Amino acid sequence: MQIKKKYIPNILTSSRILLTPVFLYFLFSDFSHSKLIALIVFIVASITDAFDGFYARKHNLITKFGTFFDPLADKLLVLSAFYGFMFIPILNTEVKLWMIILISFRDVVVTLLRMIMEYKGITMVTSKMSKMKTALQLSTIIFILTYLILFSYNISYWQLLSEQFVLIYDVSFSIIYFSMIATTLVTFYTGVHYCYYNYKILGQLLFQK
Repeated sequence: MQIKKKYIPNILTSSRILLTPVFLYFLFSDFSHSKLIALIVFIVASITDAFDGFYARKHNLITKFGTFFDPLADKLLVLSAFYGFMFIPILNTEVKLWMIILISFRDVVVTLLRMIMEYKGITMVTSKMSKMKTALQLSTIIFILTYLILFSYNISYWQLLSEQFVLIYDVSFSIIYFSMIATTLVTFYTGVHYCYYNYKILGQLLFQK
């Protein structure tokens, strides 16, 4: 049976939500190839994120379901990955709770504000920084998953990755830790950026009678 075009974006969004627990299952599993499968699932889910929005805009298939659930599906996938990393022992010195809190706070607040504004027919002012934030988050997650894959296969290169450092003002950071710091700061900054450039509209929404 042929799937109607108008349902494709919503099907892709729903599949991303369903793939998130699958990703977490393989992330925390210890059997052979589990981390590799987790990476594949994450990449597939990320591709649906890029494709559903493009397809919906191209064919003018914007729906209320997509408006509400597409950003939620995105954040569910990304935040699940970051929270999952925090509970993996070999990452406990690189992935810190304060990083996850800042990333979560920004993503949840901005997503809720965007949903409210779109529901009222108001377009939130965005910037190229948001695309950079998304790219940085996905790159960091994929890099960490690659590190976990190398570690699970006991490949000697994982040691090389873990021992590489970035030197800034005489202070050294492991690559994973530096990537997490950069991702956290850029993510939080884009949240401040959103609030700054939308403060008038936000004020009207929050204080209107």
